[in-house]
Amino acid sequence: MMNPSLQYPIFGAEIKCPHCRQAIPALTLTDTYLCPRHGAFEADPKTGELVHLQSGRHWRQWNEEWYRQHTHPDGIRFEIHEALDRLYTQGFRATKVIIANRYRDLVSGYLERNTSWRNNNVDPHLPKLYGLPVDFSPETDQDPRWEVINFALEKEPGVPVRYPYFRLFE
Repeated sequence: MMNPSLQYPIFGAEIKCPHCRQAIPALTLTDTYLCPRHGAFEADPKTGELVHLQSGRHWRQWNEEWYRQHTHPDGIRFEIHEALDRLYTQGFRATKVIIANRYRDLVSGYLERNTSWRNNNVDPHLPKLYGLPVDFSPETDQDPRWEVINFALEKEPGVPVRYPYFRLFE
């Protein structure tokens, strides 16, 4: 008798689509999941990644959430911008962006490095993105989630004094 778990890709019989988050089924005896809206995703058992076949985008999972693995600085900058916008609509303001250390080289050319006379309470040596101080995560051996997740936002209640996130691709 064949083990039923061997009939499905590594993530099981069903996953949530990384784009629309609706449940999508695995195609039996393949490494593929099929979303009616976004097409096929292939699970790579060697890397533990999910690859969107149409776009070639790679995704990894942490705590049952999918995180896109970026290869271009605009991708991660856009994702951070979207998260800042969501915070704003929820009544919060970001106070700091922590980016996964694996993206340090990818994004460092896009960070603001000049000091501002207006932000006396912020360390002038910290680079900024969208006007917010940026720090990089610890190494993955210290905190393994940073091997998968891309960034985290420190936040507090309230709206930004100046909504600095409109400068998406300066």
